[in-house]
Amino acid sequence: MSARATWKVSAAVMLSRVLGLAREMMFAGLFGGSRWMDCFYLAFRVPNLLRDLFAEGALSQAFVTTFSKKVKSDGPEEAWVLANRMVTLAAVFMALVTLIGIGVAPWIVDLLTAFSKSGETARNYNVTEISLMVEMVRVMYPFIALVSLSALVMGMLNARDVFGMPALASCFFNIGSMVGGAAIGYWMDPEWGPRSLVGFSWGVVIGGVAQLVCQFPALWKLGYRFVADFTWNDSGVKQILKLMGPAVIAASVTQVNVVVNSMFAYGVGPGAVSWLSYAFRLMQLPIGVFGVAVATVTLPALSRAAVDGVGADFGPTLAKGLKLVMFLVFPATVGLVMLAQPIISLLYERGKFDEADRLATAGALQAYGYGLLFYAGLKVLQPAFYAIEKRWLPMIASFIALFVNIICNYTFVFVFKWGHESLALTTSIVASLNFIFLYGAMVKYAGDIGTKGLVAAFLKIAVATAVMAVVCYFGNLFLFTDLSGMLLWKKTIWLGALVGAGAGAYFLAALLMRVDEVGEMVGIVRRKLGK
Repeated sequence: MSARATWKVSAAVMLSRVLGLAREMMFAGLFGGSRWMDCFYLAFRVPNLLRDLFAEGALSQAFVTTFSKKVKSDGPEEAWVLANRMVTLAAVFMALVTLIGIGVAPWIVDLLTAFSKSGETARNYNVTEISLMVEMVRVMYPFIALVSLSALVMGMLNARDVFGMPALASCFFNIGSMVGGAAIGYWMDPEWGPRSLVGFSWGVVIGGVAQLVCQFPALWKLGYRFVADFTWNDSGVKQILKLMGPAVIAASVTQVNVVVNSMFAYGVGPGAVSWLSYAFRLMQLPIGVFGVAVATVTLPALSRAAVDGVGADFGPTLAKGLKLVMFLVFPATVGLVMLAQPIISLLYERGKFDEADRLATAGALQAYGYGLLFYAGLKVLQPAFYAIEKRWLPMIASFIALFVNIICNYTFVFVFKWGHESLALTTSIVASLNFIFLYGAMVKYAGDIGTKGLVAAFLKIAVATAVMAVVCYFGNLFLFTDLSGMLLWKKTIWLGALVGAGAGAYFLAALLMRVDEVGEMVGIVRRKLGK
């Protein structure tokens, strides 16, 4: 794994996340923190949960691990045969899942709104909200099948060291969902009332088609041709399914926790689901740009290093991935937490999104921030267990994490009577405990993976981040005294300048602290300029 490959994927994922943020900005301006927006987000939770599972989780991880080993041991032609069998299986199975999901949509909505129907915090929902959610769930459910196939295509390309187009695929989803959703939504309700959100639900499906189809040219260029193959009694297929079983549970823990949080939030009061979703989108920026990018490049290398057991390159490869995550995500986390209000004000505060929405979203973002580094680290650490075929450990950790999540949510909401911020805090607690458990298990099964080096790197990065934090603190204190009355252009200039100053301070401090990743980055820039 090289830092150069990571930067390339990061750039592609950055564009995708920016477009995803643009989509959230559009929602915020049109609907704010309304109960109708709550309904859309809650309805999207089920297909989005499976999107994150398959696009960045169980299917992709299990397939890349097995496919990479197949390419190395038997050659590309045999690997393509395995790919055809998995594509056929996924298409048939996910089509059945889609049909079942459409049929049981009313029961899915009943489950999603379960925590809002009783207790002192019961929400006064109405039949219109419930019927709207049922319709949106049915419209969006085919997205699950589309994204499953997209994940397999992504896995094939990643295993053949093609990272750019798979990373860009989400851009096509965001563009398709925004353009298609806005067009259909306006056609259904020009006043942008609740019916227009059904149009945005159709936009999700349009985006799913775009995400899948955009990867076809790169795949054909590698020589892949699809032929339906129902020979599912194959050792490679069985291996992928064996890895997927526990991986589905292990990789889903954070997303399942987000669904559970939304279920609790729907009962807290109108706007809570939306505020958590707006904040979660911002939290996903450093995770998606850096955490997922590092994991995408690291997984094939870890799989190759574990073909005949834990090889000599396994520990250093994993450690380098975790160092890159620390170097990139930790300062981004601190910056998001310290500048939460000006960032949210610049991005969201317009139209129906007001000061109250900004304060509520900022509180959720700061609570998410406590566990962001651990959350990003899990993107690299969890797949490593599948590479060494210790897949049951992440599953056990996920069971524990899910139990802790439900207990904390119940305690914070129903016992302590805390607000929606406590649900974001629970996500941070769960991610932190999950990472600590899995890291200890990895050391036990893979031996020393460079813990001392990781601690030393973290201390250097923490010092550099502290320098950046000082810049952000005083900049925020003097520049953003009246966010609501501040003109948009002024917010943009001041925030851009402050972020630039903070980033410059961080990289300069990291260079003085001799953080290895800064040296690599400087080397890449010098080679580019020398060409």
